[in-house]
Amino acid sequence: MTYDTMIDDSQRFCRALAADNTKAWWDAHKAVYDRDLRTPALGLLAELTPRLSDLTGDPMTPKLFRPHRDVRFSADKRPYKDHLHMIWHQNAGGRQDPGYFFGIGVDSVTIGAGIMEFDRPMLEVWRKFVDLDAARIGPMLDRLQGQGWTFWEPDLKRVPAGYAPDHPLGYFLRMKGAVATRDLTGTDALPDRIMAGFAQVKPFADLLVSVACA
Repeated sequence: MTYDTMIDDSQRFCRALAADNTKAWWDAHKAVYDRDLRTPALGLLAELTPRLSDLTGDPMTPKLFRPHRDVRFSADKRPYKDHLHMIWHQNAGGRQDPGYFFGIGVDSVTIGAGIMEFDRPMLEVWRKFVDLDAARIGPMLDRLQGQGWTFWEPDLKRVPAGYAPDHPLGYFLRMKGAVATRDLTGTDALPDRIMAGFAQVKPFADLLVSVACA
C-alpha cells in the first residue's frame, strides 16, 4: 500500500467535517472516510507494527482511535473528531507502558510518544526518577527540545510538596502524564518519516519504560 495522498485526503476530509460536524454529513461521507482515511490508517498501523517492535525490542499493539466522540460528560456535543489519530502501545511489561502516536488534523501532522496519564504508583516513581536522576535525564530532554519536540503542559502550577521549588526539572515534576510531540518533517515515504521520528523520540519512551519497570 502507498500513502502518497493519505495526509492530503485526511486533511481535506477533516476540514469538511469541521465545517459541518453533524450525523447527516457523516452518514453521507462515511464511505469516503472508510476509503481515504480508515483503510490507509489500518495499513499504516499494520506496516509499522513490526518495524516498531524491532526498534523497541518489545511487542507492539496498534490501535486506530474511533472517529466518534464521547459526549456524555462534555459540554462540546460535536459528535465526531475532526482528526485521525492512531497509536502503537509498547508491551514492555511495566505498570504502565508508553505508546507511539501519529495524528493528522485539520492543519497539522504530528508524531509523539508518551503516557497521557500516570496512575498513582507510576506518578510517584516518575517524580523520584526526575528528581534523583536529573543530571542524566535533563540533557536528554534538552536534546529532544532542540530537535523540535515539545512536551505537554504540566497539570500542576507548582512543584509538588517534597521537592525543591526551584528544581531544574520542575516542569517535569509538575506533570501527571508525560507526552512529547512534534510536527512530522521530511520528504521520504510516509512510513519512513514516521519511523525516523519514532527513532528520535525513543530515548524518552525508554525513560518511561524504565520508570514503569522500576
